[in-house]
Amino acid sequence: AAPIGMNTVKFSFKGRSETVTASESISSAALLALARESLQIDDDIVLKLIFKGKTIAQQSLPSNNDGSFAADDEGSKRAFPEGVKIPKSGAKVIVMGTMTSGIATLNSMRSDPLMRGFDEEKLSVSKAKAGITSTFWGPKLGSQHPKYKFCRLEECRDASFGTRPTSSTPHAFEARRLLEQLATDPGVVQVLTSRELVVGCLGEMDPIDDRLMQKKQQEGACLLGYNTNHGLRIDIKLRTDDLSGFRPYNELASTLIHELSHNWVSEHDALFWTNFGQMRVEYLWTHACLILGGLFVNGKRTASLALVMDMIVFPSDGKDTPTKPKLMENICQSVIKELAGEMAQHRLPVQLVAPAVIGFGKDLMRETKDDSIGIGQGHRLGTSTDDNISGLSVRERALAAAEKRAREAKEEK
Repeated sequence: AAPIGMNTVKFSFKGRSETVTASESISSAALLALARESLQIDDDIVLKLIFKGKTIAQQSLPSNNDGSFAADDEGSKRAFPEGVKIPKSGAKVIVMGTMTSGIATLNSMRSDPLMRGFDEEKLSVSKAKAGITSTFWGPKLGSQHPKYKFCRLEECRDASFGTRPTSSTPHAFEARRLLEQLATDPGVVQVLTSRELVVGCLGEMDPIDDRLMQKKQQEGACLLGYNTNHGLRIDIKLRTDDLSGFRPYNELASTLIHELSHNWVSEHDALFWTNFGQMRVEYLWTHACLILGGLFVNGKRTASLALVMDMIVFPSDGKDTPTKPKLMENICQSVIKELAGEMAQHRLPVQLVAPAVIGFGKDLMRETKDDSIGIGQGHRLGTSTDDNISGLSVRERALAAAEKRAREAKEEK
């Protein structure tokens, strides 16, 4: 048994143990020195003493040039506070040691900015419950319609993109941010809202192991996205073929609208291209309205952020902002040019759908109220009070006309 006023202390360190006698009021600094001396631990190891699961003494890194340890603020306090019961067999103290070189190396390393902490993960979960949002489009925009929206986002995690030290491809977190940007794009929000669309999931196509993509490649085609069960799920190929980065944003948005058009029509026929062209016009017109409304996001127009400014404002328009009719004319020309290239792959002339696309644009421009320009909130087409042509919306009238043309084309065959 230890003498009165003394405690038996058993130090354990890396499989070794030493039993010593120490004063009941021994300080933390003195107990650290006693542990180092009794266990013969080198001076370049920083020690920590643990008793009953709690740290009772700890050294700090050397702050002097001679390598001596800096005094700890807690070093003068008692190692065993008053009232703490010490077993009769003695206090069993676990000694932990870390090389100073290892600590210095760890402190010099930069934490991975893409790794979420617990607080960030909690915030991410709460944001997901509140709805998909994005700061990319500024405080006034950047949110989906509460009803017509993408219910869930899913980035590709199977290949652990961007998590390996030698990886050059963007991290999966970056892919999710891009999906959020697409889902909250003002033009995409408008297309979803006007057509009352709800998509179960917007996901990233696996650029390495996607079965449909591999099948298309064997057929000599290139698959950039696909629509499952008419909008239950839409997957977009976000990454380039060499995985070094993401595809241009304007191409991604066009691919997304292409897949949304498959919600109604599966085949790439005249009806599909008519619907797709009208959706593209509406997408670009939404960004054009934000230009007319004078909205800037971090000093840029949303059309510039979406990389579609050259489809809305032509160099020949001059320095002044074009009028509404001129902007719509530019948009229709851009969309028809875009359609011509894509429809040629399916051996369809763009003249088959051009009148419907242009007519849709004129109706859309007429229905756009001046007081709603620049707000960027999605609304249903055909709700304008000056729409006295019929009870149908612009989209419904355009689809009816396209269906009629498709029937007539089949009858001619």
